[in-house]
Amino acid sequence: MHAGPQYTDLALRLPATVPFVGPEAQERKRGRGFKARVGANENVFGPSPEAISAMRLNSAEIWKYADPEHHDLKSALAGHYGISTENIMVGEGIDGLLGYLCRLLVGEGTPVVTSLGAYPTFNYHVAGYGGTLHAVPYRDDAEDADALIAKVRETGASLCYFSNPDNPMGSWHSAEGVQDLIDSVPPRTVLCLDEAYIEFAPDDASPPLDVEKPNVIRMRTFSKAYGMAGARVGYAMGEAGLISAFNKIRNHFGMNRMALDGALAALADRNWLEHVKGEVALARDRIAEIARGNGLKPLPSATNFVAVDCGGDGDFAKRLMAELVSRDVFVRMPFVSPQDRCIRISAGRKDDLDLLEEVLPQALLSAISRSPLLE
Repeated sequence: MHAGPQYTDLALRLPATVPFVGPEAQERKRGRGFKARVGANENVFGPSPEAISAMRLNSAEIWKYADPEHHDLKSALAGHYGISTENIMVGEGIDGLLGYLCRLLVGEGTPVVTSLGAYPTFNYHVAGYGGTLHAVPYRDDAEDADALIAKVRETGASLCYFSNPDNPMGSWHSAEGVQDLIDSVPPRTVLCLDEAYIEFAPDDASPPLDVEKPNVIRMRTFSKAYGMAGARVGYAMGEAGLISAFNKIRNHFGMNRMALDGALAALADRNWLEHVKGEVALARDRIAEIARGNGLKPLPSATNFVAVDCGGDGDFAKRLMAELVSRDVFVRMPFVSPQDRCIRISAGRKDDLDLLEEVLPQALLSAISRSPLLE
């Protein structure tokens, strides 16, 4: 008999993988770093100087565990949104909160609905608890709210995932459309509304926050507009009973004390947030200009990235991405057809986008020359 750990049947069925190959792994494989890191939707403009100062100031206190109730940040968020602290849960980024939500709602065979090609980390967590994913296609490069609801009703899903704005396409729905989705969700289905990029979206993209509806949870983060992806601070807002249920299964000491201090300072610095939003808007315009200058089609975006239609299929987009990576520009692309005809370029600094503008024509020529039709 083979000696070793007695893994669960579920663990034995799962692949040993992660949803994304990080740029660091690619750099180790390449033997050199990227000159332009514009692929992971990080905020290259960085966090508020006030956040950096707060983390430095409190670094000597890192010997202490963080407050497991996250009282100060929850209180600040409650004041920011005009809700109670009982309606807020803080966690290790939206990724961590998605994992907790799946732990609460997903077991072996539990039906879960999402969009085909939407954020893969959600799928990763669903699979990790044995859930059965039912995915509906995008429509016009946006998540199809009507199809999601139809699939929820068909499957009796316990959980439905919807992001607005969307990753990986950058598309968004109106507040009215999102509210229609919220109103259409069956009472026994929890709608997870991922709003990681909401600060970049138009004002009319988000319906009013209603924390009395017991089957809707809205997740936001300090990773994107606030520039603190490495700090891993996210939060969920919802009805008090649903939020309280997280206390049954969450890692109460999972948060970094300095990260919480930074998030608290970042939330208070509205001027820096507006500065970042302005920089991102300029970068999106520059990416679109570079794309059009090379005969490519930038898609409208309400995020800190632009999906660029490469004009071919997924194989061509993958070749173009590889050519850019070989020229030290880190980008990513959607995983699923037809979205995989695009590459996804995060908002970068001037130097990042100058390099993109320089190497994109070369990368395109190389990708075209490697077309099977020309071989």
